[in-house]
Amino acid sequence: KIEKAKPIKCGTFGATSLQQRYLATGDFGGNLNIWNLEAPEIPVYSVKGHKEIINSIDGVGGLGIGEGAPEIVTGSRDGTVKVWDPRQKDTPVANMEPVQGESKRDCWTVAFGNAYNQEERVVCAGYDNGDIKLFDLKTMSLRWETNIKNGVCSVEFDRKDINMNKLVATSLEGKFHVFDMRTQHATKGFASVSEKAQKSTIWQVRHLPQNRDIFMTSGGAGSLHLWKYEYPAQRSKKDSEGAEMGVAGSVSLLQNVTLSTQPISSLDWSPDKKGLCVCGAFDQTVRVLIVTKLNKV
Repeated sequence: KIEKAKPIKCGTFGATSLQQRYLATGDFGGNLNIWNLEAPEIPVYSVKGHKEIINSIDGVGGLGIGEGAPEIVTGSRDGTVKVWDPRQKDTPVANMEPVQGESKRDCWTVAFGNAYNQEERVVCAGYDNGDIKLFDLKTMSLRWETNIKNGVCSVEFDRKDINMNKLVATSLEGKFHVFDMRTQHATKGFASVSEKAQKSTIWQVRHLPQNRDIFMTSGGAGSLHLWKYEYPAQRSKKDSEGAEMGVAGSVSLLQNVTLSTQPISSLDWSPDKKGLCVCGAFDQTVRVLIVTKLNKV
């Protein structure tokens, strides 16, 4: 049990090796700290990353997940998304911020993807006004953006370390969107399918580590929903001008359960034991669950 002066909002082990197991955290003061849990008195890396609270954090390149450098991405209320390499002190390796004159939006969620070789890597960010932005770190440019008309609570690629396949984004008002990330059309972007899961906020989405087409969403009504994505017969088709465009599949509900009267705000699957998962809720309870028959779906 380790206590720190500033409240911590988010954390990840994603940019560290299994041997080191360093925890990277974002706090309410906008600080990014990396902690050695064996000697937690002083962080091994510390930077005042943002002017306001760090809402979301993700790591890649560690734990054997994703090729390339060990990097951490942070998203903040100050409207910026920054990528950090712990080997480079004080300054981010990438900084995505609103252009001058553009109003800053609260960034609620960030996720790495497309890290399948040493060069490729993207960051997806979701904002309070429904904006979703995809930043290409290889070209240092905004590759794609869209708006789902509702605050984006959680974004996750089905896998971080493969050629981009699917992205799920969840929203404030009970809807989630699955984007097929294999085919990008010049004007239409990525094909997507949306589903209304419930009336309340979908706080988080997590893909099953052993099957990328199954994912779980956690809700404001204290429920968990288990979903399966079905691919269409053909994932792409040609438009009237002969350009490739994606074709969205469909989503089916496999199972749901209500565990709490309070929102379930965090969720994770075990990478080792198929179907083992854990969730945390506003009722200050941590629940460990097992989902069976996943090999039959």
